[in-house]
Amino acid sequence: MDCASGLYEKVFARDPAPSAYLSSCWLLPLPEQDERDTSAAGHGETGAFPGSVARFPVRFRLARAGPWETRRMPQPRLLLVITGDDFGYCPRRNQGIVDCFLAGGISNVSLLVNAAAAKEAADLAKRHQISIGLHANLSEGTPVCQMLQKSSSLTNQRGFFHGKMGFRQSLERGQLCMKQVEMELRAQVKRFVELTGHLPDHMDGHQHVHVLPEVRDVFAQVMSDHRIRFTRVPVEPGLHSCQWLPEHLHSFYSQVEKDALDSMAVFRQNGIRWPDVYLGLTTMGQNMSVPHLQRALRLALAAGQIGGTSGGACVTAELMVHPGYPSHPQEGGCGEGPDDFSQSPERQHELSVLRDPSVAALLTQEKVQLCAFKDL
Repeated sequence: MDCASGLYEKVFARDPAPSAYLSSCWLLPLPEQDERDTSAAGHGETGAFPGSVARFPVRFRLARAGPWETRRMPQPRLLLVITGDDFGYCPRRNQGIVDCFLAGGISNVSLLVNAAAAKEAADLAKRHQISIGLHANLSEGTPVCQMLQKSSSLTNQRGFFHGKMGFRQSLERGQLCMKQVEMELRAQVKRFVELTGHLPDHMDGHQHVHVLPEVRDVFAQVMSDHRIRFTRVPVEPGLHSCQWLPEHLHSFYSQVEKDALDSMAVFRQNGIRWPDVYLGLTTMGQNMSVPHLQRALRLALAAGQIGGTSGGACVTAELMVHPGYPSHPQEGGCGEGPDDFSQSPERQHELSVLRDPSVAALLTQEKVQLCAFKDL
């Protein structure tokens, strides 16, 4: 079936009045039965970006009710994964992320396996059936790999990772051993499986380290070896026209975007896919609001249609968010205690916005269907 035709296969097609049970179910895209077809479509040239999941034939199945209340939407314009990052950082961040999920504000989480409350987070994901992926961390806290904990190119004299900017500086100076990067990534995948009982539904990088030069190649190989299909490619439409970002963030995000664009070929060569559109840089922290989210969603729909497909095609997107209750000082973190980002009241601001009924109304208005990576 051609997605561009706007036709959808629906399991409730034979039911003349499906609305009775649609109120307790939500619609998910069915994976293609032919793996070759899925692979070819996932890596074709007709999406918003080559290698994204754009334009593969979209079908739907009825799944068990999600915590978000979904109205009948047989032909959504956008399939949206809303990912709560930094799951496991501390008990308060965990509780905020779970509360956000139960309120329908997020549909997916990304786990920091070296964080203080990672075990609690994994247990919460099991209890509440939250789709979960790996937030691979090479920049904050301590390594998971025991061989790297005493001394490695990835850590400083105190045994901690070099930090968000320190990691990048060490990489630019040629001071990082990619074999040690590989060892740590494999150790984190192993820890994830130990905590959750399964492989990650997706894998991305804390502070976007996974798209950095050299690191991206190792990251892609580890994902491929474990058959982890989905990652994040942080290229956001509307970033350069955004009026509210300060200059230092514009500069950093522009470099992240460049690294992400350069990563696409590497990911594609390793059979790794990603949604058509990424969102989240322009709506982080205090910049998250209903109008800003509406702008982001409309830009996503416009960008996702690149490639000549008709308006009936379904765009896929990921929105990165960081909700939670702010960390208490000295509680949580990845080995060094919580950072300013996690202690910021902006974490609770994001939580409040995502739980606002106006956001649910916006998703309905824009014909956005929430889902998780495992549903793509």
